[in-house]
Amino acid sequence: MRTLQQFSIVRLHNSTLRYFIKERHSPFKNFNTQTHKTIKKRKPNMGYIYLYTGTGGGKTTNALGLALRTVGHKRNVIIIQFMKWWKTTGEYKIRKTLEPYYEIYLFGRKGWHGLNNLGKQDRELAQKALNFARQAMISKKPHLLVLDEINLALHTKLLNINDVLALLDLVPKRTHVVLTGRYAPKELIQRADFVNEIVAVKAPQQIPTTKGIQY
Repeated sequence: MRTLQQFSIVRLHNSTLRYFIKERHSPFKNFNTQTHKTIKKRKPNMGYIYLYTGTGGGKTTNALGLALRTVGHKRNVIIIQFMKWWKTTGEYKIRKTLEPYYEIYLFGRKGWHGLNNLGKQDRELAQKALNFARQAMISKKPHLLVLDEINLALHTKLLNINDVLALLDLVPKRTHVVLTGRYAPKELIQRADFVNEIVAVKAPQQIPTTKGIQY
């Protein structure tokens, strides 16, 4: 169980103080939030890039909340889920109800195999997902593009960071991108406009799997 001693204060660019939970393996452990610079300046009229990382729950849930807001304004959202295969989740089952504004696609090998047992098929699926995301982004120009678990796909070497950065350089005008997954690489932390780290502070010893909440 993490303790309150893991809280620390970090000064952001706008000189305001905010509280962050610093965990032992945080990607921000040695990251200077005052002096870092993005790799490339955001193009005029280009949407923002939002990154959700950390080992706490809620990264995908944050992205789905933005997707719901997008649909509420009758704007299009495309969700690409890396390394996921579940068709029983609420975000997948709702797809037809929210047509034509909501699209979701799964690119994962069926079954849980562990992060140390990923192989050729997993790499091919991740690359297929990235290629699909690129084509859908360019052809459909959605208001919101969610690349769910792309951080984890990079961490497990299923994708190359340069390929992902190249995709972000192609983001159309007024398309916003959400990147989720634990262990976000520093290159994406630098590239994103908004970065949020989610850390579990407290949870039951037996984690529940409640329909409509966890899936």
